[in-house]
Amino acid sequence: MRKIFFILLAVFYTTSFAQDSINLKIYRENIGKTYYLYADNEEFAPVSVEYSFTSENMSSSLADKSLLIILAAKKRHQITELKPVDPNMGTKFNYDVYFVLGDVNTTAVKHDFVYSLPFEKNKKHQIYQGYNGFFSHHNSFSLDFSLKEGEKVNAARGGKVVSVITGNSKNCQTKECAKYNNRIVILHDDGTLAEYVHLKYGGSVVKPGEDVATGQLIGYSGNTGWSKGPHLHFSVYINNIDGTRTYLKTKFKVAESSTPVYLSEKHTYTNL
Repeated sequence: MRKIFFILLAVFYTTSFAQDSINLKIYRENIGKTYYLYADNEEFAPVSVEYSFTSENMSSSLADKSLLIILAAKKRHQITELKPVDPNMGTKFNYDVYFVLGDVNTTAVKHDFVYSLPFEKNKKHQIYQGYNGFFSHHNSFSLDFSLKEGEKVNAARGGKVVSVITGNSKNCQTKECAKYNNRIVILHDDGTLAEYVHLKYGGSVVKPGEDVATGQLIGYSGNTGWSKGPHLHFSVYINNIDGTRTYLKTKFKVAESSTPVYLSEKHTYTNL
């Protein structure tokens, strides 16, 4: 989640912070005493924005607490128009802009979609940590596959690569090291996002903006970030505007079953 806070008097003052870096540029232009707030989305995924404000003698064309979705690669998306109510009096305007990657209104989710295991065909790996796991999956439908460092990671579902971070080499067993997670994030056609985490340093063979197919090689497993041993973390989720996530359970096709299954902790599965 990212937050930008503005105060409008004669000038703007800004501060910002974020969990993840999102390439959304917020800027203003003015004609006389009327100000226009714009956004450039430089991501390969939509960005959800929540806008709120307080004012003295100024109006906003966008209502307080409004939520808007800025499409991928969209330039000069007008957020609001700000103008004095009485042009002969002074003005004051405060507003916040929060934003997260993806469309938080995503509802057309393919809950019955069948995923492929995110590693090579005919290979088998154990689920080291399953849904709501004790170590780091509290209230999270996430899976840890017991891949060794350097093993191939394949896309469990096709989509567009929207984020790649593989410049970290540090790891530890506490949450403070989560900022060192190397990962690839892929946007699916129903608006959900999938992340592949703890990749090795330099362990990606794809770049943001690339389209990938199910089963395609995307990178190599590692032991970076919040991790106590080499493995691959996988989850499918939708971002919420408050910075939390809604995680989704995922069914997989596996050699051990004739029908798709939810994977269980400590069980071993073979990719078809």
